[in-house]
Amino acid sequence: MRICFLLPNFSHVPIGGYKVVYEYANRLQTRGHQVFVVQSPQVRRDSTLMGRIRSWQSFWQHAEGGADSFRPSSWARLHPGVQLLWRPSFASRWMPDADVVIATAWQTAEWVADYPESKGTKCYFIQHVETWSGGVPERVIATWQLPLYKIVIARWLQDYAHHLGQTASYVPNGRDPEEFSVDQPIHARDPKHIGMMIHPAPWKGSQDGLEALSLVHASLDGITVTLFGAEPRPKDVPTWAHYVFNPDRPRLRYLYNQLSIFLGPSWEEGWGLPPMEAALSGAALALTDIGGHREYARDHDTALLSPVKDPQAMARNVLHLIQDDALRHHLASRALTVCQQFNWESSTDLLEAHLNAARNGNRVNPPMAP
Repeated sequence: MRICFLLPNFSHVPIGGYKVVYEYANRLQTRGHQVFVVQSPQVRRDSTLMGRIRSWQSFWQHAEGGADSFRPSSWARLHPGVQLLWRPSFASRWMPDADVVIATAWQTAEWVADYPESKGTKCYFIQHVETWSGGVPERVIATWQLPLYKIVIARWLQDYAHHLGQTASYVPNGRDPEEFSVDQPIHARDPKHIGMMIHPAPWKGSQDGLEALSLVHASLDGITVTLFGAEPRPKDVPTWAHYVFNPDRPRLRYLYNQLSIFLGPSWEEGWGLPPMEAALSGAALALTDIGGHREYARDHDTALLSPVKDPQAMARNVLHLIQDDALRHHLASRALTVCQQFNWESSTDLLEAHLNAARNGNRVNPPMAP
């Protein structure tokens, strides 16, 4: 098949959703498909005149710089056969002809819905309810009801589609056993070494996580906190915390392997990748109780869960994990076992099967009653 993914703009720093798309592009290319990844600075169809001018400026700037100026660097690898295309917009005239075209964000879904048949069977790869990404919520939700074949990465997203009267095929994220693994034995780690990712988006809950860590720091002597993020050290990171700016994958694996506990304070996630990476590296998890964590986190089985926006409850869970070695070791071991069950090869099998079904069978998932 000729398979075309659409990604809004580009990023030189890690973005989980992009990493997932690049992973599938690589694996589908390896299986003999011809894969395109089309990226554009003009993400929205209704951009203002100034927005379109800025998009064209960005397009020409990076077009003149060549593919390296918009290609992911150390945080994501691309198969040399994958054709990475930089286009002025997602208008159909700039798109390659394909057998399947896959929207990967709500803005790209609006473009894809109006493509001619020559651009391929229309699919929608959904990794979140993207009401946080600059759109009117009603407009974002409307893209779920477009006549596109929908594929979601998490069960809670599948349930959300059903709530809207739609069906969606479930393809869970996988894991690369060579990328994250246990190098430092779980039982040999400092029980007071805690880690967390810092992210500027409010819904990532970093402020809640920092408050929880401050409560732990005030309650217990001798804790070590290691934070990391794609931005330079934020001003609100306390002086007693270590901060690692934009670590590459080997460095991140090393950091995870030093931790006994990893915090995930997000208010919402399509699928929380950093906690899964930490679990695959042997850390015990203290997470918010949200759908994107529940793909691998079950309370008192593979993690300790707390309500969203409740730093006090998260701090209590962290203290519990520090003070109870047996519980911490049990949760870390169970989370490792559960997360190891996810596999990119089997997930690619599922995705490939659904793309074939979309192309050869029903053009759209059959609707369901709300």
